Amino acid sequence: MARRSTTGGPNGFVVVDKPSGWTSHDVVAKSRGIHGTRKVGHSGTLDPMATGVLVLGVGSGTKLLRFMSGLDKTYEARIHFGVETDTLDAEGRVVARHDMPAPTAQEVQRGADRLTGDLMQVPPMVSALKVGGRRLHELAREGKEVHREPRPVTVGRFSTSPTGDPMEFSALIDCSAGTYVRVLAADLGAALGGGAHLSALRRLRVGPFGAAESHPMESAPVLPLEEVGRLMPTVEVDPELAAAVGNGAVLTRGRLGVSEEDDGPWAVLAADRGLLAVYEAHRGDTVKPAVVIPAG
Repeated sequence: MARRSTTGGPNGFVVVDKPSGWTSHDVVAKSRGIHGTRKVGHSGTLDPMATGVLVLGVGSGTKLLRFMSGLDKTYEARIHFGVETDTLDAEGRVVARHDMPAPTAQEVQRGADRLTGDLMQVPPMVSALKVGGRRLHELAREGKEVHREPRPVTVGRFSTSPTGDPMEFSALIDCSAGTYVRVLAADLGAALGGGAHLSALRRLRVGPFGAAESHPMESAPVLPLEEVGRLMPTVEVDPELAAAVGNGAVLTRGRLGVSEEDDGPWAVLAADRGLLAVYEAHRGDTVKPAVVIPAG
C-alpha cells in the first residue's frame, strides 16, 4: 500500500492508460483531483493523439520522476503511406499526396530495417523541445520553422506488418528515450519513395512499467515508492543506518554496502519504513542522497 504523506495525500507512482485526446498535462490535472493532492507530475510527455502507458509520480513520488527520464520505451503504431501532414501524424494538415503504389510487406520491412539501430534524428517542429528558449510547437503554431540539430537515438526494434488497408501498416517499435515515432513514420515513407504519416500510436511500455499494469485514471492504484527499486539496485539498511540516511548523511561506500564498481544510483530501504532515500556517487569513496523521503 502506498504511504500517506504528512499532508494527507498518497506517495508513490500511478501507471495510467492515457486516453486519446488528452494531453499529459490534462492527465496530471485530473489526477490531482482523484488523489487529493497538487503534487502530481508525469515522467514523459505522450502526444494527445496517443494512448497508453503514462507514469505519474504522486506526493514524494514526484521527486523520483527524474530517474525515469532516460527509460527506453515500446510503441505500437500505425503508419499510413502516400500522405504527408505538417505534424507528421493524423491530426495535422495534409501537405502532400504521393501517387505511390501500395508497398509490399517486404519493402516496408526493408525500409524499417534501415531505420533500426543508432540513428541521428531531427526533432519535429511539433515537439516540446526548446530552441532558443521557445518550445518548437509554440513556434510551429506561429507558422515559424527553425533549424533543429539532429539528436542521437536508438531503435532496437522496428517490426512491421500489413493491415486490412494496403496503404497502412502496423509496427512495433522499441526505442530509446527521446525518439520521435512520427519522424520514424515520415522517414519510412521517404525511404519508400513517397511519404507517410503516423495514423495511430499506443505506448506499451516505459522502462519496466508495462501496459498490463496500466489503468484508467479513475481506477489506477498508487504503487508504493519502493517501486523505484525496479529502476536501480536496492540496499536495505539497519535502524541505526536508517537514521543517518533519513537525515541525509554523506556515507562511505563501505558503510552503505555498495561496491566501488557500481556507479549507482541506489534505492535505500529500511524493513520498517520502506524507501528512505535514493543515493548517488559522490566524491572519492563517498555517496550522498539525491532524494530523501520524509518520514510520513
